[in-house]
Order: sequence, then C-alpha cells, then structure tokens
Amino acid sequence: MRFLPEEEQQRLVAACFARSDLTLEQLWMRYFALGGSLSLLELDAYLNGLFALPRVDRDMVAHAVNERLDEVTGPARAPYSHSVTDAKPLHGPLKALVDLLEGAHRAPPERLPAIVAEAGRALDLKIDVYLADYDQRTLVPLRPGATELDIETTVGGDVFRRAGTTVTREGTMWTVLLDGVERLGVLEIVPSGDADPDDPVLREQCRWLSALLGHLVTITTKYGDGLDRRRRHRLRRSPTELLWQSLPPLTGATERVVVGVSVQPAYDLCGTVFDYALSEGRAQLAMFDTGARTGSANTAVLNALAAYRAARHGGASLAEQFAAVGAELEARAGAPAVSGVLAELDLGTGVLRLLGAGQAAPLVVRGGEALPAAECAATRFASAGGPPPVTEIRLERGDLLALYSRGVTETTNGAGEPFGRARIAEHLGHDADELPPEIARRLTRAVLDHGRGEFRQDAGILITRWVAR
Repeated sequence: MRFLPEEEQQRLVAACFARSDLTLEQLWMRYFALGGSLSLLELDAYLNGLFALPRVDRDMVAHAVNERLDEVTGPARAPYSHSVTDAKPLHGPLKALVDLLEGAHRAPPERLPAIVAEAGRALDLKIDVYLADYDQRTLVPLRPGATELDIETTVGGDVFRRAGTTVTREGTMWTVLLDGVERLGVLEIVPSGDADPDDPVLREQCRWLSALLGHLVTITTKYGDGLDRRRRHRLRRSPTELLWQSLPPLTGATERVVVGVSVQPAYDLCGTVFDYALSEGRAQLAMFDTGARTGSANTAVLNALAAYRAARHGGASLAEQFAAVGAELEARAGAPAVSGVLAELDLGTGVLRLLGAGQAAPLVVRGGEALPAAECAATRFASAGGPPPVTEIRLERGDLLALYSRGVTETTNGAGEPFGRARIAEHLGHDADELPPEIARRLTRAVLDHGRGEFRQDAGILITRWVAR
C-alpha cells in the first residue's frame, strides 16, 4: 500500500478546504459526525500545518472536505493517505472503522457486540463491551455468560471512575467507553498475535474505536431496547420513565466548563429534575425539587422544567425565567410546592448569577474548602411582585459549583442525623480533583450509605467546574 507523505496530504487538504466554502466550525461538525474527536482548535492547527494528526484523522478530515466538494465543485478532491486504487482497506485501523460503520448500518442494538468483535479482529484484538447500569454500581457485559463488574472494586470499575485507560500485568487493556464526554462503560481489550498493548499507536487506534462505539451505543439505544434492557436491573414505573426521558445527559462539557450530574434512585426517581445548556459564552443551570415522591410531584417538577426551558429557549433573562416558572406553577392550583435554583455562569469572567426559591443556595468549593453560603432570598417561584435580588459570585479557575436537592441534605442516618450541608462540602473537598460526573456519583453513594441503603427522597446533585482559559 502506498501512503501519501503526511505534509503533502496536509497541504492539499488545506487547499481543498479553502475552496469548499465551509467555515472551520462546519468542517469540524462534518468531521465529528464521521467519528472524529479532535477539538476545533486542534483541527485549526492541523489545517495551518501546526499540528500532526494520526492517519485515521487525516483521512476523516479529507473525507469531510470531499463530501462538501462533491456538493459544490465537482471532481477535484482532497487526497487520502493511501492511493485511491487501494480501495477498501483490508486490515488495520481504517478497516476497523469501516467495519463498524458498515456493520452498524440499520443494525439493531443487540447486534453491536458482534460488530465490535469484527472490528477488533481487524486490529488483532478481542474486544468485550461493558455498559454501566443505571444505578452506576456495576458494569454489565454485553457478551452472554460474562460476569458483571463492580464499579468500586474492579479494574474495569477503576477505569470507569477515572475515565482512563489501564493495561494489566496480564496484558489486558481496559479503556473507558465514551459518547463525547459521557461515560457509558468500558472496553476490555485482549491483544492477540503480535499486538502489543503498550504500543502507543495501538492505544490510539483503540481510543478511536471506543469513541466511535460510544456514539453507536447512544444512537442505537434511541431506536431499540436491546442495550437499554441490559443496563436495567429493575423496572421503572411510568412516571419515572417519563421523567428520565425529559432529562439531558448526565455529563456535558465544552472547552470552558464541565457538568456532571447524579440523580437517585434511578428506578424510582420522582420529584427532582435538572437541566443545563452550554454555549460558547455561558453555562445555564437549573434544578427543581418537590421533596415528595408522588405522581403529582412528578408532574409539578416537569411543568417547572418545561416552563424554564421554554423561557430559556426564547432568550429570556434569568429573572424572566424565574417569573415564567412561577406563572406555570401558579396556574396549577393544588400541585405540590416546587423549590429550585436557576444559575448562569459567564464563562469569560467567571461571574455566577443565582436565583433560588425555597431551596438551599448552591455550594462553591475552592481549593478543597467550601466558601460561605450564598443567599437565595425567595421562598417560592412567583410571577408577581418582581423577581428577588440576583446573587452574584465570582468563581476562580477550578472552582466547583454544586446544586443539590433537599433529599441530599435531609437524608437521615439511624440516629436521625441529616446528611447536611457540611458533609456535602466535606465530600466535595475530598473529591475535588475527580471528574464532575464521578464527584456527583460518589456523593449520591455517600447519601445512600448515610440513609442505611435507602433513598426516602430523591437525591440530585449537579456539579459544575469552570475551566478558565
């Protein structure tokens, strides 16, 4: 197989991109849709000859450019790393990617393990997929007969908690399975033949397979139940099912901010919801809570969530969002009282603006220590009389912001002692260096342990880390 020199391919791809009428952001979106995971800045650096890419990435960028050239200019195309006469790759990372893409076309979710196995054979690897159950206690194997893995005590669980990669002394590679930034599970990768798990090239190839598989797991779960059933250990009641379908992913991130959430009990969640929206300039965050676990509580928090989203989507200010939630709740007389917190974080300056109603103000942890509590003066959401004063806090790089439901603070132990705000601060300080979704997961586990293995109220925690430039 003849390969085009990397520098020559980069020069020609950049020239073709200049003729494509695509913006850098549009090219990145096309590249990302093909399974790419480089950042916008890395793609920009590559096109300007400042950053080297693996061959798989270079060909994905070339293909993204060519798709656009086919639309607007005709035959002149960006070159791939190998000659056109090579046609479909017969081995290696490109074949693995092609096998995944072709095998997943119209495939039901339960066929994914076989598709992954075929892709692994192209790299001389045996690959097993484990998905986290919805309680995030165990990793459930997709291969029949394999054993579940405890997240707290196994190698695979450690990789999931750290969102990393580990090679055992036996030569088995474990790597996290991600859809973007959301942890879905782990891959167990056993090399065969001459494959070396310590080879950085092989690790990079496995990272690409993992990233593409993560996208496929999420996409296929949306139109089939095969993978979703494997992740469930219990049935969900219909109110809980409706609530989960209304929530965003448990992890979201941009270059400037990371959000991680845990809400429990996963199979009986009822009176707590959360939301977030991330953009270039700000992060908008919300949590609504009734403190009750009834059908009417479920309806009340979903109504509050819908009113908040409608106002936010319409470009409403923080005060207008607060009033919109109040108007929605006032129109539903007899519904359980809903408390909550709305927040906006300016990602350029670190200024955090808060409005709360009947709920403890969020915690900010800096350097492992909780800052003095902010004030959220309103006792309820209301549309009349004007919004309460907005509380402003200036965050510093690396600060953690925690929004939490009443079930976190009010869960009691055998002596009747509530978990309390001080314990939240202690756990946040202890785990401050972990990823936000892992911090949130550990905190709800601590609440469960404090409550003697039972959630009598919903426990919701939303962790945000501001990453200043």
